[in-house]
Amino acid sequence: MGQKVNPIGFRVGVMEGWKSRWYASKGEFASLLVEDKKIREFMAKHPANYKAAGIDRIEIERTRDEVKVVLFVARPGLIIGKKGKEIENLQDELQNLVGRKINLKVEEVGRPELQGQLVAEKIAEQLSKRSSFRRTMKKAMEETMDAGAKGIKIQLAGRLGGAEMARREKQISGSIPLSTIRANINYGFTEAKTAQGHIGVQVWINKGNYGEEIDGADAKKGQASKSPKRSYKR
Repeated sequence: MGQKVNPIGFRVGVMEGWKSRWYASKGEFASLLVEDKKIREFMAKHPANYKAAGIDRIEIERTRDEVKVVLFVARPGLIIGKKGKEIENLQDELQNLVGRKINLKVEEVGRPELQGQLVAEKIAEQLSKRSSFRRTMKKAMEETMDAGAKGIKIQLAGRLGGAEMARREKQISGSIPLSTIRANINYGFTEAKTAQGHIGVQVWINKGNYGEEIDGADAKKGQASKSPKRSYKR
């Protein structure tokens, strides 16, 4: 049997921080944990389809008075809306969902090509549209490497190409040191819904070691976005 460890869980508490940051007594812990799960599921299954905005991750912090929810997205304009109307409605919906005061904040992700979750969702979207899985994998890998990544691994599992028997296919480009704890490995997983069944999509992206920021010098000229990160706060 393979000894496979989730790259995020492997580094949490050592190199990575927690996605939910709060303290609760033993009696309240379970209910607050369920609240966090409700918020994340609500954003993933929202009728307005916020998936199109490219939500990389959701971080939650709690104080005695309010819940701070930070959305890291590739296209913040789709969530903020015209004159901030959409984000106000979303904040009200979240407050009605959990029954607490919500402080909603939107952070822009600088380079979606270097975020494992966003790359996985993009591949899943293409597979749902019946595009060739090998061509889709190759294109995603090229875009990520052009953006300055040190390496990328993509693995698909399911009835690939409509085959009767499920199988796994993986492609690797560059270096992916999964056991090196100081390596900044960005991991993403999602499922592509096809007519033949679900296809699991896993993506590992090596962004170098922690403390080594990928800049424009590592990327091909004209490929990487030079715009600064923007923050939007209610």
